[in-house]
Amino acid sequence: MNTISALAAVVALALAGSVFERYRGRGGAHLLLWSLGALLFGVGVLAETILSVGYHPAALKAWYLTGAMLTAPWLGQGTVALLVRKRGIAPALSTALLVVSLLCVALVSGAVVAGGPFDPALPVAAQYRDLLERSSLMVVLTILLNSYGTLALVGGAIYSAFIFWRKRVLRNRMLGNLFIALGGLLPASGGSAVALAGGFDWHSWSLLLGVAALYIGYLWSTTPDAEDG
Repeated sequence: MNTISALAAVVALALAGSVFERYRGRGGAHLLLWSLGALLFGVGVLAETILSVGYHPAALKAWYLTGAMLTAPWLGQGTVALLVRKRGIAPALSTALLVVSLLCVALVSGAVVAGGPFDPALPVAAQYRDLLERSSLMVVLTILLNSYGTLALVGGAIYSAFIFWRKRVLRNRMLGNLFIALGGLLPASGGSAVALAGGFDWHSWSLLLGVAALYIGYLWSTTPDAEDG
């Protein structure tokens, strides 16, 4: 079992629980959406951990749906719900994303999975193209959803950090948003990386460091002294 990816899954699920508890206490669509995004992150990395033990077609589909397609857009949608103030826009985008997500579920569920050679020692991100027969629509949606989610999450966090820096207020929130931006970028940097020189697995570490940065950013952004100024 890949211990690093397993730990990343634990951290992601803990983050999802923490954000959801805050949502239960305070409300706010952005918190609900962030908790959903973190849950998808955790499920995706958990599926990847299972695949590091052995090949399972269901785990491959779960990884692609949650990790490769839906994690980034739902995390990003949480940021959109927080920052976009014009009435009706954020809910409309959330509804559209839900419809597209249901389409993704149908597409991935119906995709043909090959039983070809699979090396559990290598990240699934480096092998899925030879195992999962993706339609052109699946490929396009994967690109668009990840682009939208990364731009919203990272761009929104950097924008918020800049506002706090410019106003010289809420330093914790400024730093928290910088960590959130880092957390959104790190998993993307892993991409399909397999192993670097010396056998260092940057892909798995990028997932763990990314979700850890998200968690740190969330905690710093929600500490009482930050909120009270």
